[in-house]
Amino acid sequence: MNRDSNTYTIIYASVMVVAVAVLLAFTAQSLRGYQKANEDNDKRQQILRSIHVDVKANEAEAKFNELIEDAFLVDDNGNKVEGDAFEANATKTFAAHKYPVFVANIDGQKKYVMTLQGAGFWGPLWGYISLNNDFNTIYGADFSHEGETPGLGAEIATSSFRSRFDGKHIFQGDKFTSVAIVKVGKSVEGQDYVDGISGGTITSKAADVMISGCLSKYVGFLTSQKK
Repeated sequence: MNRDSNTYTIIYASVMVVAVAVLLAFTAQSLRGYQKANEDNDKRQQILRSIHVDVKANEAEAKFNELIEDAFLVDDNGNKVEGDAFEANATKTFAAHKYPVFVANIDGQKKYVMTLQGAGFWGPLWGYISLNNDFNTIYGADFSHEGETPGLGAEIATSSFRSRFDGKHIFQGDKFTSVAIVKVGKSVEGQDYVDGISGGTITSKAADVMISGCLSKYVGFLTSQKK
């Protein structure tokens, strides 16, 4: 075949495209196990941070298994339903009215970790909030994002921001009120609140909506446990 012909060029290019595609697919499949392990450890680290335990990725699985004594899904009424809480995709399970709960044992005291998922300015937001065994007082929180602006909205992932939630209450009496995120210097009546992020107003509002919207899904579970 004439190597200077258009036919040769097309055939050669097609073969190379197929060969590269096969190689990339094989590489991706080969690395999938490592990617899944890294994703799982990142998730464990986030859950652990919500109960004030910060460990390296290679220590996450052992510490998670040590401290998390139970995990399950609940429905809108607070009843346990079938499914794997850890493997659950929050977006899909929330849409199916199933909500993950992780039960931690910290020095003999149970903490209840609930999942958050929402939308920020540049992409998804997600996180975890843990409650004491009064099912009202926040023990800890952790937040993550896909693409918020460094130095601004991305500050939701910092320890200085998440620590603002410690000790706040999501119920006032029997009424669910969540915890508001407000502009620095502002306040709200009738609910606990924390200062938002300076310069990250949109992300702060998005996180406020995420926390309120997601925690409201757990009211059936929380009220049934309080009783």
